[in-house]
Amino acid sequence: MKRGLAIGLAVAVIGGTYLFVLPQFADYSDVWAQVKTLSWEWIAVLLGAVVLNMVTFAPPWMAALPGLGFGSAFTVTQASTASTYVAPGGPAVGIGISAAMLLGWGFHANEVALAVTLTGVWNQLAILFFPTLALALLTLTGGNGAALKTIATVGLALFVVVAGGFALALSSAGMARRVGNLAARLLNWVLGCVRRGPVGWAGESLARFRGGAIGLLRRRWHVLTLATLAGQLSVFLVLLACLRALGVGASEISLAEAFAGWSLARVLGSIPITPGGLGLVELGLTTVLVGFGGNRAGVVAAVLLYRFLTIVPTLAVGAAAAATWRRHRRADPSLPDPASPAPPGSPLE
Repeated sequence: MKRGLAIGLAVAVIGGTYLFVLPQFADYSDVWAQVKTLSWEWIAVLLGAVVLNMVTFAPPWMAALPGLGFGSAFTVTQASTASTYVAPGGPAVGIGISAAMLLGWGFHANEVALAVTLTGVWNQLAILFFPTLALALLTLTGGNGAALKTIATVGLALFVVVAGGFALALSSAGMARRVGNLAARLLNWVLGCVRRGPVGWAGESLARFRGGAIGLLRRRWHVLTLATLAGQLSVFLVLLACLRALGVGASEISLAEAFAGWSLARVLGSIPITPGGLGLVELGLTTVLVGFGGNRAGVVAAVLLYRFLTIVPTLAVGAAAAATWRRHRRADPSLPDPASPAPPGSPLE
């Protein structure tokens, strides 16, 4: 019954957005007329932005998982991201597929768990921080950030909590156990409210995780951070290209305003109500950009084109990646075999 209700809610949100809400902003015939004005030059720019966006999926995983080559990282990210758009369970399914593929290539379970956790935490921290950055940019440029203040405040608070808790957990093994036990108790309480079973980890699991995380972050935290920011901001470049290509110029929506709308949409897209935030992202992004002064037909056309370019190519490439993933392996065969037991005293033991 819960699954049926969740699916029904997702269908209602997506259907309501596309069939009832977006047509209130602009008639689809006007939107299509706007799309038909695209020049070949702008089409080339859009395709370049899409390619850039897709290739930036891989570097964060390469930073978080030594020995993972670009081809393999690209394969696992495309396949797992595509699954979040079609499979019930969204991000959880994507994580499971990523882990299964990496384990199938011979990576040690501890390495995979570390990479999944670090890439997930870094991406979430970026998403939570972007609204605050957008509000600061709007303030500096004299824009109106009234619609952004609440999300920015909540996002900054969550950013501080997540980043602070993560740093606290890494400060010492004892603190990792205490933070892990507290997190497990809180999560078990939440799961109990929805009649779900307890988690299978506690403070000792986080203490073991800490050993591998510290060693990796000391060497690669800056690479992981830069790669994560590049991957996130390349998505914004796709939106900006769509706006400018469809005639929504800087006189209507400035760079700071476009970034503000996108940062809000990223937060909405992380809410696990619909696959990939379908419906939620379109509704939030359109509302904010029209509120900033964008012409309705141009904004709706740009938002729909942006969603098409960030979802459909990933679905196509992800399907091919899922069909060919067994052809890939560790990038550096000279690295120790991850399937072998870890040396005594190592973080992977």
